[in-house]
Amino acid sequence: MLSVLWFAIWMLLSWPPTITKALSGIVVAAFVTFMTNDMFEANANPLKRPSRYFWFVWYAVVFLWECFKANLDVAYRVIHPDLPIRPGTIRVKTSLKSDIGLTFLANSITLTPGTTTVDIDKDRGLIYVHRIYIKEGHAASEHLPVVEKFEKILRKVFE
Repeated sequence: MLSVLWFAIWMLLSWPPTITKALSGIVVAAFVTFMTNDMFEANANPLKRPSRYFWFVWYAVVFLWECFKANLDVAYRVIHPDLPIRPGTIRVKTSLKSDIGLTFLANSITLTPGTTTVDIDKDRGLIYVHRIYIKEGHAASEHLPVVEKFEKILRKVFE
């Protein structure tokens, strides 16, 4: 079932469809299914909790909005004459437990301009994030609003 999803995504991304694209899509879908199969819950029934799909779509909307805002912030810092940056790494507490939830959170942080996930300490529930700007007095630990937004929605999708 998962390979059908990957094949459909492949065909949509390589539009218009041709026989060559369909054959290569079958190979790619089989490979991606093989490589990512362990990331998904064993014996997961997607019809058990269809609300996950709604929350995933909502997550995509929130993620795109946060990326837009972060792009504006980084652009402001780049064009500002004083270059207002104070880079550093902070610890952010997370309550996500699933590997795929943590992976989505870490990748979302990294894809948001101005932040990069450096490390995840799953045992202690910490994510280390490098930021382009750290407020005075928040050098070690801070609650990032964007991480809290992502985490809240990802919990509904993956846990």
